[in-house]
Amino acid sequence: MPLHIQTPLIESRPLSDRTGHSVWLKMEIAQPSGSFKARGIGYACEEYFRRGAKRFISSSGGNAGLAVAFAGRNLSVPVVIVVPETASKRARELMAREGAEVIIQGKSLSEANAFARSLVQPEDAFLHPFDDPLIWTGHASIIDEIVDTGPKPDVIVLSVGGGGLLCGVIEGLNRNEWQDVPIIAVETQGADSFAQALNAGALVELPRISSIATTLGASAVCRQALEYSRKHRIGSVVLPDKLAVSACMQFLRDHDAVVEPACGVALAAVYERVPALSGYKKVLIIVCGGVSTTVDQLQEWSAVMQ
Repeated sequence: MPLHIQTPLIESRPLSDRTGHSVWLKMEIAQPSGSFKARGIGYACEEYFRRGAKRFISSSGGNAGLAVAFAGRNLSVPVVIVVPETASKRARELMAREGAEVIIQGKSLSEANAFARSLVQPEDAFLHPFDDPLIWTGHASIIDEIVDTGPKPDVIVLSVGGGGLLCGVIEGLNRNEWQDVPIIAVETQGADSFAQALNAGALVELPRISSIATTLGASAVCRQALEYSRKHRIGSVVLPDKLAVSACMQFLRDHDAVVEPACGVALAAVYERVPALSGYKKVLIIVCGGVSTTVDQLQEWSAVMQ
């Protein structure tokens, strides 16, 4: 059995009524580890375990590490997760609850990643949070499920951090011959490495992550994400933290589900009816999930950002 589940695909009446689109939600928040990361990370962990890995090592801002910890516990493989100082206390606690050893190292994900790599021994498998073809193949199963259940969307809206979800979705579209479905890639201001790479025509490394959406906090997207942008129709949208938090709060009211700002920013693009959505009827949002945010925290952010 795979380490992920088939998640619900539901029509959102609140979002559809509000926007005039037919809005569908792929509810990756329902994954056992709380986010879409269970797919690609789980798939990669199973493959590395099959190849003989005796320990999993990863770096993470939260969701990837939790997926590795979940996979390790289910496969009875020890796990070490290196997190940056920006990782939330809740995320660290959830990883530890899954049995992982959690090490805090570095001010950014790139620094945590470098330290995690330094720990790798010959019998270990290193799980990058987003830059691994195995992970993209695992994430592609999102599209397999949508193809099986329908309907075919006119456009897919998703969040981008390091680009792993984006690469997986495009891989899934390609293998199901849905290459004609465009993507709107959404980021928060201060964590917009993909948008900056698109503008520059080359990878751009952010000097720091200033967004509260720390799980989008990759200083640079993976090269494959930029390569796909040259072949697949991808629109880029960058929104402020305030709108991401507002969308999280509205989604909580509409669907009684808590998501973190890294997910909320994709919802915000639809709630705010960004121009990039003009002309599309069936809009599918990948509700990527995330467990590092609580209702109390969302309320605190919302009060501060008023």
